[in-house]
Amino acid sequence: MSYSRVEMTQFVSPNDTNYLGNISGGRLMHWMDLAAAIAAGRHAQAVCVTASVDTMEFRQPIKLGEVVIIRANVNRAFTTSMEVGVKVFSEDLVRGLTKECNKAYFTFVAIDENNQPVVVPEIVAETEDDRRRYEKAALRRQIRLLNKG
Repeated sequence: MSYSRVEMTQFVSPNDTNYLGNISGGRLMHWMDLAAAIAAGRHAQAVCVTASVDTMEFRQPIKLGEVVIIRANVNRAFTTSMEVGVKVFSEDLVRGLTKECNKAYFTFVAIDENNQPVVVPEIVAETEDDRRRYEKAALRRQIRLLNKG
């Protein structure tokens, strides 16, 4: 599964913030989507598009000048789709503090050159944590499908 993991880091600059000096929610969601897309694309070895995002949680503000650390992991592959879990941390380099700030679950679909879904490889869980995420992804998928109607 290590090939299905991505870590991105980025300084929060003035252009990334809102009037409170915190990172804009939209900017952070964009960065999360990029990290998740890279993880999905590496796993599927195909172009992957965002199908849905759920359980987006903003827990802590991320301030101007802090470092954003985004970790994306393909939790489970279904036939043509994948669930990618994304966690966001902020790091205050001056004080040496790191905190978890945000998390979400993205669903990506792998597509071919005609924009048609393609089959994606299975996930091989390497650790106990991988197995836990793999099992929970199936439960979240059931909920997504029920809510879809």
